Amino acid sequence: MTNVTDQDRVLIFDTTLRDGEQSPGATMTHAEKLEIAELLDDMGVDIIEAGFPIASEGDFKAVSEIAQRSKNSRICGLARANINDIDRCWEAIKHAEKSRIHTFIGTSPLHRAIPNLTQDEMADKIHDTVSHARNLCENVQWSPMDATRTEWDYLCRVIEIAIKAGATTINIPDTVGYTAPLESADLIKRLIETVPGADEVIFATHCHNDLGMATANSLAAVIGGARQIECTINGLGERAGNTALEEVVMAMRTRNDIMPFHTGIDTTKIMHISRRVATVSGFNVQFNKAIVGKNAFAHESGIHQDGMLKNRDNFEIMRPEDIGLSGTSLPLGKHSGRAALRDKLETLGFEVGDNQLKDIFVRFKDLADRKKEVFDDDIIALMSLDDDEGNDHLQLVSMKVTCGTGGQAESTVELEVDGTDVIATEHGDGPVDATFKAIRAIFPNTARLQLYQVHAVTEGTDAQATVSVRLEEDGMIATGQSANTDTVVASAKAYIHALNRLIVRREKAGPGADAREISYKDLT
Repeated sequence: MTNVTDQDRVLIFDTTLRDGEQSPGATMTHAEKLEIAELLDDMGVDIIEAGFPIASEGDFKAVSEIAQRSKNSRICGLARANINDIDRCWEAIKHAEKSRIHTFIGTSPLHRAIPNLTQDEMADKIHDTVSHARNLCENVQWSPMDATRTEWDYLCRVIEIAIKAGATTINIPDTVGYTAPLESADLIKRLIETVPGADEVIFATHCHNDLGMATANSLAAVIGGARQIECTINGLGERAGNTALEEVVMAMRTRNDIMPFHTGIDTTKIMHISRRVATVSGFNVQFNKAIVGKNAFAHESGIHQDGMLKNRDNFEIMRPEDIGLSGTSLPLGKHSGRAALRDKLETLGFEVGDNQLKDIFVRFKDLADRKKEVFDDDIIALMSLDDDEGNDHLQLVSMKVTCGTGGQAESTVELEVDGTDVIATEHGDGPVDATFKAIRAIFPNTARLQLYQVHAVTEGTDAQATVSVRLEEDGMIATGQSANTDTVVASAKAYIHALNRLIVRREKAGPGADAREISYKDLT
């Protein structure tokens, strides 16, 4: 391959703006296309397929402006095998510092039947259109669409014709994602060995993911001799998508021992462009997607988290920093252990002893059983509940609330008051009002509610709510706070927390006085 100086260099041909945009619903605005093109150019993509110029006036303008703005990448436009398409493509890309015309035609029996061409008629058409493209542009790519289902002898014949007509890159598309890795490698290898002139062009691979093998097929093709991979950010593309840029680049980087190839991609920019493409296309990245998924560098299992804290190589084959992340995530959940919780507490600035850690761990596990993921703010909220330990004159034992559209809410609350269990049922204007009335029935007081505030600590319907309550009695103010996935339970605990603090303040205000004699009247 005389076009490539370094035999181990693999060119990255990104088609996010063309094939990726063909995903139903993934259409991007003109400004968004320019933004993504700039990010691709900046991260080191060799060739950007900017669009299909003849498809629409908008596509033409986008490709043309991208061509004029590009600083590093070669800008490519797609064209069908006809003169009008090729001319329109050239008009769009001709002002690029480096340009490419990519022309294609379907060569399999199924695709030859669409224009109703014989093999000879199609061969002539390939020669004429590739020659025309080469007369306009020195860099021409030709693709036999559905190559993997094209008869072997005919595929070799039309590739030879395209090379003689001036194609500088021969792309072998697995248009319907039908081939398998061993076939992919063997096909490229055999074509390079068989077709006259194959050693003078670059062979490329374009794989679709219908059977989930796009990335594997692309890497296999490289092993077979291809030196250009066509791919998209996040694997965006028609039907099940395409080979994902981030996957092939990181696979070659990580397994360089068996795939001794390299690209010009700045991998530290992968995460940023992945998120931007997800945003502008409207296609969110699945959490467990390789490389760029939210969970790709997240470890929740207690065994895994402990292993990661000891040595990250235990469970990570790549560094999150390599793709632009700040570091590994150890999300806390019901599978997490004490080591991960202690590490998180230390990260958040809390120093705890072994006994305190045991107590916090019990509360953490209780919360984790009710939430899918426990966030930093959840942990901070749990720690805030530790402040007044040992001062709980009142403790919530149980509660049951009934509410709806049929009438007033009803709340039954059971409190332990200095060792004695007391139950009360009250009605109110909503579940929180009914609950507060029930608590006052058990523990009569003249404290006035100055503030009641609910804050969702994290996102989602299972989010932990932090409730703040401020009470005032005889000039003394006490604030209570509690966090729970049940807002009404959090409200009850925050109210009780404030009452307990009020009792303590009363004790401190009057030496020798019993706070219960001030606020707690004749329970017996």
